[in-house]
Amino acid sequence: MMDRLVGLLLLALSISYGVTAGSFQASFGDPLGPAAFPMIVAVPAAILSLAMMIWPGPDAVWSLGRPMLMQGAALAVLVGYSLLLEPLGFPLATALGVSLLARLIGSAWLHGLMAGAGLAGILFFVFDWLLNLPLPALPQFLG
Repeated sequence: MMDRLVGLLLLALSISYGVTAGSFQASFGDPLGPAAFPMIVAVPAAILSLAMMIWPGPDAVWSLGRPMLMQGAALAVLVGYSLLLEPLGFPLATALGVSLLARLIGSAWLHGLMAGAGLAGILFFVFDWLLNLPLPALPQFLG
């Protein structure tokens, strides 16, 4: 039953996403227009949500206790990351977020910090330098 409810929710979200994307105006020189990527996401999401409703899996057993606490903590880290991205800057916020998520899945603090720092540096280079997508580099109190 839960698969069908989640499938229905995802179907409504994907239809809403696709309808909203259809109203985007194309800028000059852009052959596909700004609606292309959202539509590429919305159509498969709608199809897969229909599949969830038609062929649901066995009823899931909800985890309680520590697994639920860990999932809540991971959600809190992701929400905190999105809120701290601009104030702390991309590299510091990403390093902190990855380090905390690594710690939640059982990594040692040093390994988590190394993974966070490495991933933050690589992602900042890819997005800011290679793809020319401007990201906040420094915390707001320094810049």
